[in-house]
Amino acid sequence: MWKYLLVLAVLAVGILYATPNMYGRDPAIQISGTKGADADLSVLDQANKTLQTNNLPIKSAVLEEGQVLIRFKNVEDQLKAQDILRDTLSEDYISAINMSPAQPDWLKNIGANPMKLGLDLSGGVHFTMEVDMATAMGKALEQMEQDFKSDLRGEKLRYRTIRQVANSERIQVVMRSEEDKKAAERFLKNRYPGNVFVNDSSNDLAFFSSLSDLKKRELRDYAIKQNETIIRNRINQLGVAEPNVQRQGSERIIVQLPGVQDTARAKEILGATATLEFREVDERADTRTAAQGRVPAGSEVLYHKDGYPVVLKTRVILAGSHITGAQSGMDEYQRPQVSINLDSKGGAKMSAFTKRAVGKSMATVFIEYKPSGKVDAEGKALPPIKVEEVINVATIQSRLNNSFRITGIDNPAEAHNLSLLLRAGALVAPIQIVEERTVGPSLGQENIEAGMTAVVLGFAFVLAFMLMYYKGFGLVANLALAANLVMIIGVMSMISGATLTLPGIAGIVLTVGMAVDANVLIFERIREELADGRSPQQAVHHGYDSAFSTIFDANITTLIAAVILFSVGTGPIAGFAVTLAIGILTSMFTAIIGTRAVINAFIGGKRINKLSI
Repeated sequence: MWKYLLVLAVLAVGILYATPNMYGRDPAIQISGTKGADADLSVLDQANKTLQTNNLPIKSAVLEEGQVLIRFKNVEDQLKAQDILRDTLSEDYISAINMSPAQPDWLKNIGANPMKLGLDLSGGVHFTMEVDMATAMGKALEQMEQDFKSDLRGEKLRYRTIRQVANSERIQVVMRSEEDKKAAERFLKNRYPGNVFVNDSSNDLAFFSSLSDLKKRELRDYAIKQNETIIRNRINQLGVAEPNVQRQGSERIIVQLPGVQDTARAKEILGATATLEFREVDERADTRTAAQGRVPAGSEVLYHKDGYPVVLKTRVILAGSHITGAQSGMDEYQRPQVSINLDSKGGAKMSAFTKRAVGKSMATVFIEYKPSGKVDAEGKALPPIKVEEVINVATIQSRLNNSFRITGIDNPAEAHNLSLLLRAGALVAPIQIVEERTVGPSLGQENIEAGMTAVVLGFAFVLAFMLMYYKGFGLVANLALAANLVMIIGVMSMISGATLTLPGIAGIVLTVGMAVDANVLIFERIREELADGRSPQQAVHHGYDSAFSTIFDANITTLIAAVILFSVGTGPIAGFAVTLAIGILTSMFTAIIGTRAVINAFIGGKRINKLSI
């Protein structure tokens, strides 16, 4: 009985989680605030009134988790609505078109969602983004320069200059005496084992330091991995459905946004790829003369988001990469604030600076890297254009550590936006789009239809063959094959990271043919047992038991190949491997346990003289 219940339970779960795929997807428009701000009821009302005024019918319009989702009956209405909303919505909001799952709420509430569709099936936008490794290396050298200065000051070792050598990846350290030079070199070698130190042949009191080849590789890997994670976080913060972000090669990241057809809006979604810095305000400077270009040495003029100039020291107190958490809220006077949490290294830097800077002003600088749109002779994108803006200036009230707060923010919405940006993280190095392409929804629909035709034809031919060749037992095998298809779809829908691609459909078609292999082995063994004179009951028992090891060995080798394909492959190859692996596991269950349960239900414990095989 427990085996019957197991088969029924597994089949029921498979059917339940495969059901959402029957409802399809609705053409939809998703409206969200820029840089992660929430949309509200006023945005929903404005969108509804605009569409009613233009006589555009909608299926539904709801506000969910800070985003407005408007569903349409067809793609034509969706595209017309997108053009209208783009012109009427303020710059504070982004509208993106996509295909939204249409399953009922009761299925959604139990986590039953349709399979995620890849770009080749749903249509969407594909970006190839290149990480500016030169800037990443430059920032690392700048940080090394600042660290050397603070470390030597902490050790009370006197130096003349510490600077980056022009057009090189080396830092030159010039000390005041031979004794200080030896002590400094010994101290820095112990503190920075990943660096290479060499003497300066032109100056007896100087030496050079640079990153080792291993450290450079680690820096490049870190820049790619960190940027990949942050891009994914920011896309998730903005609510783009089913994004795919993955590394390609040593300097590039692939971003796929299935269902999104508007490349301009998709670029806006990725436009939050920026970084933050905390810098000290140079209070010696006169902002009136600074605006004309006269600033003290070691300082520069940046402009506040409200338009007035702010003179900042060029030395960076803390980069945004040290921020581990941020939360918006209100201070004791009910003014907007953002609470910041730092990692241990960032906390130590902030503590060391603010210890001697109480009463001084510190600025939060928002830095955005905009693509230059130009390439060099080799076709490689030129470095992006750096745009800096002061978003906040605050007075340091006391010594800060791993936690502090930013005040002086204009309104709660701005505080909320800033906290979202900080939580998403700051990019280690700027990135820019070097390739973009769009797969239209009509092409995606053609791919789905072609794939479904292949599945249906393969399924039909296999059903016909099994029914004609194995008769009643062939009918049982066909039932198992149908259950196998349902379970593949159900499992694909349950796994959050699984995406159905066109090669994935090929994997399902292959699985349809492979799924009956186990039953062919079992049925042929039953025929052999019957030919040897065994009774029908004995023939079925020995047929299943004897064929199991052969079936297991054959499927486990294919499963190993699928796992290796998934491990080393990306994109279409991984999609094929996922469906193949799931199909192997489900087919073994349905072909061995499922068919035996059905056959046993009909002939178990009965006197039978002949089998329909």
